[in-house]
Amino acid sequence: MNTAPQHKPRPLPLFIELLRSETAAAPDRRAAALLGLRAYQEAPRAPSLPQMPIIASAGRAVLRDYGGAGRPAIFVPSLINPPHILDLAKDNSLLRWLSGQGIRPLLVDWGEPAPAERTLSIARHVEHLLLPLLDALGEPAALVGYCLGGTMAIAAAALHPISSLALIAAPWRFEGFPLDSRADLAALWQAASPVADQLGLLPMEILQSGFWRLDPARTVSKFEAFGRLDPASAAVQGFVALEDWANDGPPLTFAAAQELIEDFFGLDLPGEGRWRVAGEAIDPATIRRPTLDIVSTTDRIVPQASATGIGERLTLGLGHVGMVAGGRAREALWQPLAHWLARPFEC
Repeated sequence: MNTAPQHKPRPLPLFIELLRSETAAAPDRRAAALLGLRAYQEAPRAPSLPQMPIIASAGRAVLRDYGGAGRPAIFVPSLINPPHILDLAKDNSLLRWLSGQGIRPLLVDWGEPAPAERTLSIARHVEHLLLPLLDALGEPAALVGYCLGGTMAIAAAALHPISSLALIAAPWRFEGFPLDSRADLAALWQAASPVADQLGLLPMEILQSGFWRLDPARTVSKFEAFGRLDPASAAVQGFVALEDWANDGPPLTFAAAQELIEDFFGLDLPGEGRWRVAGEAIDPATIRRPTLDIVSTTDRIVPQASATGIGERLTLGLGHVGMVAGGRAREALWQPLAHWLARPFEC
């Protein structure tokens, strides 16, 4: 589902705070970044792509069908940010492109969590939402997980019959993240958890500030550069679509946020084989289906050191978002993924 916002985004206070700290000694850079931010806010937005039909549902989660006459491939996006990064624009949609390549892409749309779902952890998202969607399809399908969706796809593949498993920037060994990033995230959670506990949800704006801190200099410089672009250029349209996606998204349930930050980043339960889903300790090595692990050497969000290390590996030189929606994504990732998914794996 393409849920790109149709309003003009307002500056987030957390971003303004970061901008002030990063440009304290460079007022000219601050002014340039603020001009870029204003240009981003005022840029026209393309209309949303039409929603694709729903073929199955489980609670608030649905499975959307992108057509195509080939074998089914279920794409599992992250719980963080909306799923339409895989269906970003008419001329930049991995899912719509795959539907013409002998693949039948199906997208998990997680929907919007409610405060009453505060106890729905990441593991319970797999148990109560993802596995029932796989059951509803009625046949083994390829699973393709992106980011945290890849972590969840690994659990689903260990518990449910599939035809193959492809992982795109999917973290598993959380000790592979830099120690300072893990410490920053722990500090963010310590400050935010009382509010999240009261709400039953962790707002996306708070989590987004953690991503900005992974590379604060780039967060500022990209708006400096954006302010210098021709407003009518394709580069502006692409930047706006990606930035709207990055700044949008539903909150995380309290239990999912707690599990992500305390159990994954803090204790590395998946990497140590201690993450349990549906009563089972999940071990990627037990998945007996063909597996492809796609990583990027320049991914600042999910470093390649956090990958599972199982199956075939495709190593790219693109960033976390660039590998699926950047200018080189089609040749670097889309085409190899299509060829791999079309291989005659026997169930």
